[in-house]
Amino acid sequence: MAGHAVKHDYHLVDPSPWPFVGSLGVFLLALGAVGNMKGLVGADHPLGILYADGAWGGLILGFAVVIYTMIGWWGDVIKESNRGDHTPVVDIGLRYGMIMFIVSEVMFFAAWFWVFFEYAIFHDVRIDPALSSWPPAGIETFNPWHIPLMNTLVLLLSGTTVTWAHHALQHDDRKGAKLGLLLTVILGLCFTALQAIEYAEAGFSISGNLYGSAFFMATGFHGAHVIIGTIFLAVCLLRLMAGQMSAKKHFGLEAAAWYWHFVDVVWLFLFTFVYVVYQ
Repeated sequence: MAGHAVKHDYHLVDPSPWPFVGSLGVFLLALGAVGNMKGLVGADHPLGILYADGAWGGLILGFAVVIYTMIGWWGDVIKESNRGDHTPVVDIGLRYGMIMFIVSEVMFFAAWFWVFFEYAIFHDVRIDPALSSWPPAGIETFNPWHIPLMNTLVLLLSGTTVTWAHHALQHDDRKGAKLGLLLTVILGLCFTALQAIEYAEAGFSISGNLYGSAFFMATGFHGAHVIIGTIFLAVCLLRLMAGQMSAKKHFGLEAAAWYWHFVDVVWLFLFTFVYVVYQ
């Protein structure tokens, strides 16, 4: 009843606008993507700057609303934590939620690997002669021992630095935690830069061939996850510098480390099978 002390360990969240605003942002993002790729209106239409063929306005608007939602929603979660609303029971729920999110991401990448393996393993039974070999004839694949190997070493090193940061914070070594996180963020940026260089040098594109679509969808989504993870870790670094994490309360950093290790493992599979085995 109103006025009575809370007698449970669960956190009942206050009414929030973020689920609605986030849904609106995702809808605008999808609408902008369709407009950019196919065109929903003519270039001379009043909404042409947003949804005409090749227009970026709709995508930018959608991204802006999604980012605004992330900042506002996760900012509220941080405020709840600072108020003491995240009891041990709530903390367990947050951990289960992060684990389930990573599991869903595993299944997401399983779909791309499935496509790649389906064509790579069973290419010899294809009716289309253009698909009788894998990679298809005329496709010049990447040398796995150049940029792909460099990116592998970068990600493996970043896995050690983020583990160092987590271990340091657990032992109240804030200086070590900050340095480890900073190095991890820098290595994440290096990976993204190297992948951009690799894409610029690609001898094939995402359109016109199945190898290109499978390659760029798998590696591209992984690259997007690296960018997301880098932002995740950068926010943790800023929070750590602001004194919002301690040796006993730092689930944000722990969740970011879990996510980063997941990204590392996915890349090892990509490097092994996409770049090395089926090149």
